[in-house]
Amino acid sequence: QVQLVESGGGLVQTGGSLRLSCVASGLTFSTYRMGWFRQAPGKEREFVGGSWSGSNTYYSDSVKGRFTISRDNAKKMVYLQMNSLQAEDTGVYYCAARHFSRTEYDYWGQGTQVTVSS
Repeated sequence: QVQLVESGGGLVQTGGSLRLSCVASGLTFSTYRMGWFRQAPGKEREFVGGSWSGSNTYYSDSVKGRFTISRDNAKKMVYLQMNSLQAEDTGVYYCAARHFSRTEYDYWGQGTQVTVSS
């Protein structure tokens, strides 16, 4: 059974930083592309960034230059370092996994709340 569990969310002031973690189990981690998504209140879920194999990462324009994704295949973990946080970064953050052969994300975590106060 595949599980993704996020942690690290919380309340932070504008301009602050948070580091989210996601640990995976039940899958061959290195064969999965890992993504981070977020959903703000009243809005649709949006893509934040993704980690392909190795060090390949990419980000949405809204977080580029402020957020950094890294992964540790040995620990089956993916991280989202968030700097210069702004009020519009508030939302529930989810990690997701999709096998490299697929185009859709197969597995999702339960989410962790990030609240940025101004």
